[in-house]
Amino acid sequence: MSLDTDMAQPSLGGQAIFDDQVAATEGSKPTPFSLKAQMLDQGRTDTVLAATEDLSVRLKVYASGGENALHAHVDEDHVFVLLQGSARFYGPDGEALDLEAHQGMMMPKGLLYRFHATSEDECLVMLRIGTPNFQKQASVDRIGRDGNPLAGDSKENKSVPVIFRDGAYFGD
Repeated sequence: MSLDTDMAQPSLGGQAIFDDQVAATEGSKPTPFSLKAQMLDQGRTDTVLAATEDLSVRLKVYASGGENALHAHVDEDHVFVLLQGSARFYGPDGEALDLEAHQGMMMPKGLLYRFHATSEDECLVMLRIGTPNFQKQASVDRIGRDGNPLAGDSKENKSVPVIFRDGAYFGD
């Protein structure tokens, strides 16, 4: 078996993430992947690297200052591992914790949180590992503070158009 060094393409939008993550569960062989991603001047990307029905692995890139809104995943425990840059994670009452590259955060299902990229001159790059995959979650698993659905790619979740940084890559 050899590693395919081609860069996986990001899933742009919530439905694309869902579709790509479910599609990645097909087959029962080991799934090699690369941690290469294009850097950003604005926005955020989410790239599905591998998945089974019980586990998903994604590579997330946030431009400096990029953020999301307070939300919870009802049926999914997940972990963030910072590979580059820094982030400030917030709990439901505004409590904050700063993380840097080579540090991580585990989010139990149902926990309200948000974060933003705090590194000024570089993108935030994180590995996101979650369990279970979408097939074993409720149809509405991502909710806001009010308990209503909060789409990951919505304006309410602070989503902005992606602008790729020409010629700049993580994992190059």
